Amino acid sequence: MNGHLDMLRDTHLTGGIFLDARFTAPWCITAQVGPEDCAPFTPQPRHIIAYHFVTLGCMQLLVCGQPPMNVHAGELVVLPRNDSHLLGSDMNIEPADISGLIQPGRDGGIAQIVYGNHGEPTHVLCGFLGSDQPRNAVMAMLPSVLKLDVADAISGTWIESTFRFGAQELAHNGAQSSAVLARLAELLFMDAVTRYLATDHGSGGSWAAGLGDVLIGKALKLIHGRMAEHWTTERLAREVGLSRSAFAERFTKAVGEPPMTYLSHQRLEKASIQLRESATAIPKIAAAIGYESEAAFSRAFKRMYGLPPAAWRKGNPRP
Repeated sequence: MNGHLDMLRDTHLTGGIFLDARFTAPWCITAQVGPEDCAPFTPQPRHIIAYHFVTLGCMQLLVCGQPPMNVHAGELVVLPRNDSHLLGSDMNIEPADISGLIQPGRDGGIAQIVYGNHGEPTHVLCGFLGSDQPRNAVMAMLPSVLKLDVADAISGTWIESTFRFGAQELAHNGAQSSAVLARLAELLFMDAVTRYLATDHGSGGSWAAGLGDVLIGKALKLIHGRMAEHWTTERLAREVGLSRSAFAERFTKAVGEPPMTYLSHQRLEKASIQLRESATAIPKIAAAIGYESEAAFSRAFKRMYGLPPAAWRKGNPRP
């Protein structure tokens, strides 16, 4: 369990609640978080996680190619890869384009939707979590949708009551309440992922079942848990009991890039977060992620981000 928690911690998240949606049955809309939804809270992230929290009533959520999912009041649904989806009381009616329904919030509050046909009401808070780490393997192995009953989550019913109170406060103190609810959403997302990874999904209950390869899962735990170590493809292969060539082939197939490429990307993405979020000296950041010299770190960072670390830090201050 500790290995995948390390991977989750490496997925540095920001976010906000950007839409207060009030529907009456029958209704159906298309939905997907766009860059414009993130803009009030953070620079456009490279990876977007969408979520919806139902505070009143119920709805269905449909991702292409999957059966509809029922979502009731007190439940949070998370889309780890921000797939386009439908929300509605009835999936058989023509969906409305959400972009034509959104109205600016009053007095600087979050945007709103009021839509439907005067039947049973449903109230939904829509938000996002953003990450600058698009290559995190945990995201790649998650299903299209995760659902969590907030009352049964890590911190129990107080989170549900805080969510509901925050929803009421949004109309009066939009920005502050949205930030609090975004932090709660991050905690709930971590809880939902942890529960999913701990569940048996057809491969002996291993958290790496989504990758389809327990040995590669072990290698990922090593990389994320001990990132500063001097890893090589050969050493990782020995650790998991494979030949170098077999390990390299299986890792690339499971994760989408070779082991050392993945490691380099993870190190540099972690460094970018430290550069933006802290005042830590660049040589210390380089050493903490496994670079033996500041010069080597600077060259690698510039290849990936187009600027050396100091210049990148200056141009990317913490929001």
